[in-house]
Amino acid sequence: MSMSNHPKAYGTAAIAIAFTAGVLLTLGFKDFYPDLERRYQRRRGQPPSSTDSRPGSTYLPPVKLEDHTRSARQSMVGLPTPQIPEGIEGIIGNTPIFRIKSLSEATGCEILAKAEFLNGAGGSPKDRVALNMIAMAEEEGLLTPGQGDTIYEGTVGSTGISLATLARAKGYKAYICMPNDQSTEKSDLLHHLGATVERVTPAPITSTEHFVNLARTRAKEHTASSEDESKGFFADQFESPANYKAHFQTTGPEIWQQTGGQLDVFVAGAGTGGTISGIALYLKHEMGMRGDLKVVLADPEGSGLYNKVKHGVMFSSTEREGTRRRQQVDTIVEGIGINRLTENFEAGRELIDDAVKVTDLQAMQMARWLVERDGIFVGSSSAVNCVAAVVAAMKMERGSRVVTVLCDSGTRHLSKFWKSVGDMGLEEEHEKPNLLSRLGIKDER
Repeated sequence: MSMSNHPKAYGTAAIAIAFTAGVLLTLGFKDFYPDLERRYQRRRGQPPSSTDSRPGSTYLPPVKLEDHTRSARQSMVGLPTPQIPEGIEGIIGNTPIFRIKSLSEATGCEILAKAEFLNGAGGSPKDRVALNMIAMAEEEGLLTPGQGDTIYEGTVGSTGISLATLARAKGYKAYICMPNDQSTEKSDLLHHLGATVERVTPAPITSTEHFVNLARTRAKEHTASSEDESKGFFADQFESPANYKAHFQTTGPEIWQQTGGQLDVFVAGAGTGGTISGIALYLKHEMGMRGDLKVVLADPEGSGLYNKVKHGVMFSSTEREGTRRRQQVDTIVEGIGINRLTENFEAGRELIDDAVKVTDLQAMQMARWLVERDGIFVGSSSAVNCVAAVVAAMKMERGSRVVTVLCDSGTRHLSKFWKSVGDMGLEEEHEKPNLLSRLGIKDER
């Protein structure tokens, strides 16, 4: 006879189910239904039982916020108080160094880049220079904050941007003279930063209309004609020792610390010459690396510094040193390259071991390569530095470490340098996937 027709079967089954349920309740109802237990205790106004946090329980008693805060504070006892930077000037320097993967793989050397575009004021190594020039001027009484003093400078852009930013932060005004052939985004940015911008026709340094000479004149006119106590201060980045000293005091020590003193080559371009001189002086003189470190100049088309380093004189096939009267050969590279010797370059010139001449095409090829392979978007001077770093690496033993500088973002070079990259068709898929063949560099090791 089937169970469905047997009354005792129903009774037996019911008893079995009831017995099982009772066992479950006895052994661990709270573990199977912790939320129900928690609600039940809350309604009765009782704290959760201590058994709720026993091993194997699915319920952990809540932690009071004040207990958590007290515990966190106790754990920090004895730790140094974090230093919060004071103002935007406090986030200048201590930029990271990173390995450029594609260049390292292509050369068999470790190519490292100092990310100077991450400086917090103007986004370039000129932040360090501008801050030091202002500090030294204040110490000498040439600038006094809050009385209308104006900082005048002749610049192709980056130093002006740094000065304009820091001038506002420290209680000054900024007046920038710059050639009108520089990218418009730089002068636009200067306007937005509150600087007065005077764009002038490019002229040789012997002319009073040269942008640097004009800035010097404007500063003198301000001081002479001012009806109040305000002064005009000519920053003079090309000749001021505050320039190379900023890199001697900060950038050089940072590179030493970040690499543990383990580097074989340092590569940088020169406009004022402050970066390469200051870093070379620190690494070779201060840290005693004169015999262990090669310092290499990266020089663009039209600049005479390559010849000065390689041959001792600045010349072309038609000119002798000191007779040049015209503007340098056209180049799309901004920020580095010059046809005269500055005090900042002379400060470290004897420590420069070699120089690499970089063409505009090589710079554009490198800039595009860095975007394609590494996602790095930089300006023209950074691209020149990277080409020279590759050339220098190919002269070293495999495994050598080369350090260079990425100066500023490509966003400041859209209308000139990066437009030229596009006009040349370099943003299309390249037929030469090999870096060395693309740049026309031979591996002679």
